[in-house]
Amino acid sequence: MKKKNYLFSFAMLLVLALFLAACGGGDEGGNGDGESAEGGETPEFLQMLTGGTSGTYYPLGGEMATIISDETGMETDAVSSNASADNMVALQEEQSELAFVQTDVAANAIEGINSFEGNPVDNVQAIGSLYPETIQIVTTADSGIASVEDLAGKAVSVGAPGSGTYVNAEQILEIHGMTMDDIEAQNLDFGESTSGIQDGNIDAAFITSGTPTGAVEGLAATVDISIVPIAQDKVDALVEKYPYYAADTVPAETYSGQSEEVNTVAVLAMLAVTDSLSEDAVYEITKAIYENAGDMAHAKAEFITTDSALDGIGIEVHPGAQKYFDEIGVSAE
Repeated sequence: MKKKNYLFSFAMLLVLALFLAACGGGDEGGNGDGESAEGGETPEFLQMLTGGTSGTYYPLGGEMATIISDETGMETDAVSSNASADNMVALQEEQSELAFVQTDVAANAIEGINSFEGNPVDNVQAIGSLYPETIQIVTTADSGIASVEDLAGKAVSVGAPGSGTYVNAEQILEIHGMTMDDIEAQNLDFGESTSGIQDGNIDAAFITSGTPTGAVEGLAATVDISIVPIAQDKVDALVEKYPYYAADTVPAETYSGQSEEVNTVAVLAMLAVTDSLSEDAVYEITKAIYENAGDMAHAKAEFITTDSALDGIGIEVHPGAQKYFDEIGVSAE
């Protein structure tokens, strides 16, 4: 009789243990499959999409990936890509977790306009702004191109269709009463653009990137270059119609032989993330970036500060990033 009671008691304890396990009892940190209590993934490995190797995204992204790996334990790999528009599509399709993107392109993607017409992105959120991306219209000093209007009839690189650079070129031409039909538009990346200028195959190129841009530095080392200015009234008109632009300048001596400051406009570079990443993971990523930006060697790292981290953000901020900014008392203006 005692043996039967013992077996019965043992069976009840076993059932109770199985019930508690099924309910998650004893697992305070999550569900054991890489997801946090707040939901979403906390992966061991991350892929960060940057841009072309001759731009700013790629080298800066490499430094940033090292910091994330070292500070969070999530091994992060920075990879070259076609930049903003393609990066948003890759995040949408969950081919990557993190990406550099222009603030204007991110807003267009979420709203489903311009190159994202009919295909809005609904699974991407912001970590924060990084630095100004200056629109540089690059040509040679002897090209005869001294204004945007002078681009008419010229062979001009405008970036890949749908890219951030392409949209910038389209909108700047628009403000000057022009369209892509008024130029011989060439869809080249930054490296191809500067090579094309050097070889005489194209006359000018729109390049949206942090200054100094590696590809432009390389061109300036071989030929005398000129950065085409945008007149102040056109800058004002552009900012009024498209508020994600800001007046900007290319400081004198940014490039070899450039003796004067050049008037232009800029958008902002930002870091975007899929909403499938957990709050904890994105909190740690955000903290790692903004608290260690001073350790980055790239010139643009000086602009990566918490003071401006929420500037120009036109999409929802990931809860993990927002948690960090709330913690340190940073809010959007």
